[in-house]
Amino acid sequence: MNNQFNEQENVTLNQLTYSIGEKSLKAFSISIDDWKNRNKVLRLWKNDATLWTNSGEHNWLGWLTITLGESSDTQSLLKISQEIKHEGFSQILLIGMGGASLFAEVLKKTFGKLGGFPELYVLDSINPNQIKAVESKLDLTRTLFIVSSKSGSTLETDLLRQYFFEKLRGLFGEMQAGHHFLAITDPKSKLKKIAETHHFRSILLGDPSIGGRFSALSIFGKVPGVLMGMDIAKFINRANYMVKACNASAEEINNPGLILGTILAILGYQQKNKVTFIVSPEISGISSWLEQLLAESTGKKGKGFIPIEGEEMGPPEVYSSDRIFIYLRLIQTKQLKLDKAVEKIQKAGHPVIRIVVDDLYNLSQEFFRWEIAIAVAGSILQINPFNQPDVEVSKFATNKLVAQHKKTGLLPLENPILCENGFGLFATQQNRDFLCQMTGPSCSMVDLIRAHLNRLQSGDYFAILAYLNMNDTHQKHLQTIRHVVRNQLQVATCLSFGPRFLHSIGQLYKGGPNNGVFLQITCQTKIDLKIPSQNCTFGFIEASQAQGDFEVLSARNRRILRVHIFSDLAEGLARLSKLISVALE
Repeated sequence: MNNQFNEQENVTLNQLTYSIGEKSLKAFSISIDDWKNRNKVLRLWKNDATLWTNSGEHNWLGWLTITLGESSDTQSLLKISQEIKHEGFSQILLIGMGGASLFAEVLKKTFGKLGGFPELYVLDSINPNQIKAVESKLDLTRTLFIVSSKSGSTLETDLLRQYFFEKLRGLFGEMQAGHHFLAITDPKSKLKKIAETHHFRSILLGDPSIGGRFSALSIFGKVPGVLMGMDIAKFINRANYMVKACNASAEEINNPGLILGTILAILGYQQKNKVTFIVSPEISGISSWLEQLLAESTGKKGKGFIPIEGEEMGPPEVYSSDRIFIYLRLIQTKQLKLDKAVEKIQKAGHPVIRIVVDDLYNLSQEFFRWEIAIAVAGSILQINPFNQPDVEVSKFATNKLVAQHKKTGLLPLENPILCENGFGLFATQQNRDFLCQMTGPSCSMVDLIRAHLNRLQSGDYFAILAYLNMNDTHQKHLQTIRHVVRNQLQVATCLSFGPRFLHSIGQLYKGGPNNGVFLQITCQTKIDLKIPSQNCTFGFIEASQAQGDFEVLSARNRRILRVHIFSDLAEGLARLSKLISVALE
């Protein structure tokens, strides 16, 4: 790999344009001048923590220069790639959560299967059905497992590692099983020790000064990229054009990351904090990565951007004035339908930011632009964009429930407000009292759901927290629900699958502004899987995470209601969708 720019390659910088209104433009100019007059871009590149809250931010800025380092890691990865091809590996399964998996998922969705290289799969769920669905696609004898975790102590990643390692140990024995595993982790992590003990074929170490959601262009992103057959040198080289454009020598008014971050912060102060992503289908995978970056970085101290990912385009009248629209467009393809929809939204007066991506490899520029932008926005909002305190709170709640299970064999008993037609409805006492007050003593399921949805006010958002198998059928039903709510009530909507969202947007739900109305959906586990060396199952851990998350959200006075589906899940979701439609009539 050559980290210098390749002058023979005709590379352009992805262009950004914006329409944000006169008032916002004036505030934007004032902020840019402030960054210039106080030399803030240089201070950012010098790791000056006083740009934020001066609480250790300087320890988390390794991502600024990670693309400019030595190329030895790439050469070693190319060697591993050739080895696994020679040894007949045809599939790769990356196991990880949040920042350890989302970038790999972007690469999978963007580049697909590349000829002559193993096919990449990503597993970031402990839902038993989802584990089985992924496992059914694999030939375990020809699969390389990448265990990706910076801390090495992520619960879901460790349990999945145990599950698949035991499968391989049964096929090959301890030593040969380890030959099917590769670890990406930080130098002093628990995973490093485990990988050494179980004789993993490779242990690749990350930079401890780079947080998970900022690790896309580091070793955590390079490994899956190289092994699936990408030209990672080209990918990183393209990113370096954005690095150069955002560095301290660039004029502030032309700095792509500073421009984007300043616009976001200015609009955020104007209560336009629902950042809605519209993305060309060919590069749509990046929206999940952006969701985590925005939510986990800014959702603190009652502040933050609410990323709206996966919402289908609607007419201007279904959108309230709290939206920012980000249009990421791949220039190589025709997008007439999206182009027209975005034009209508802009004409209606909504702020629109357009980013044109020249080709698939130019997508790498956006990872760095957005990392800079979030660092800038965090500075303007005066928050620490590099920590995630409320993610740890949910982990603690789950661990407490798991510990109780080890003593009693049970989760704490919960009493439903109502059981009706295969549904159970659950709420905290405070939410229960409110809903019953609104509906009266002899209320029905539709009455209670109507009362819950009627809590949505101007500036609020609606979020579905689905602890379910993430497949096309379930997504279709849940997308129908979110769009019915959006179209009827003109509020922004989120759809999150657990437990993966706990490692991405979960920070925002708990630490961000208290303007979310949540509908948690759980179900009876028909298929379950035993966890090796553990006195429990994946289904139990998932149920513990749902219950723990419910408790934490409730303790933060979030407006949350749980629907538990006792019947067939697909049929139950279809009925729930109809019930919500009736409730909103």
